[in-house]
Amino acid sequence: MPVIGLTGGIASGKSTVAARWRERGARVIDADAVAREIVEPGEPALAAIAERFGTEMIRDDGTLDRSKLGALVFSDREALGRLNAITHPAIMARVGRHLLTARSAGEPWVAYEAALIIENGLAPGLSRLFVVLCDPEVQVTRLMARNGLDEEAARARLAAQTTNEQRINFADVLIQNTGTLAELQAAADAHYDALCQEHGLPTGDPAFEPADA
Repeated sequence: MPVIGLTGGIASGKSTVAARWRERGARVIDADAVAREIVEPGEPALAAIAERFGTEMIRDDGTLDRSKLGALVFSDREALGRLNAITHPAIMARVGRHLLTARSAGEPWVAYEAALIIENGLAPGLSRLFVVLCDPEVQVTRLMARNGLDEEAARARLAAQTTNEQRINFADVLIQNTGTLAELQAAADAHYDALCQEHGLPTGDPAFEPADA
């Protein structure tokens, strides 16, 4: 079962592409959603975070204070590395479970959406890597508006990821997000159609109709 990687910097538009593929019927494994799953109350990763970073990272209701933890790790590369050492193995194990479920369901291909595919050395294990590119200054503006961050915090989050130049080096397919939302969705449709033609129709898609039909 081919696993199609989909990556891009934070606020680049990759989630828009993933949402479009999911809307068309693709099975998309969202690394951000998995990352939230593995830090739910009762999960071993949450206990490890509390032990490593302090119980003040846990809210009174037992859930992770993601804002407080994010403020710490995105201003301290060493702390970010310690967090990734806790969460990355748990995320990969959970992703593996999702892949097994998709294979058992007879999916012809699966998309894996993650911001850190390249940083975590996952690109070689994928059938193909799609990269959504966006101007970093646009990303900063979007992050400030979307997440309520000041400019310094937004730039720190971008700096914690790799560069567009590195993404281009690893990409099999580039999706340039330089236009309108409609243009990005049209590009997502075209690539989805090509993947279906190459690998088959996902089980969630009741009828394959090319976007330009």
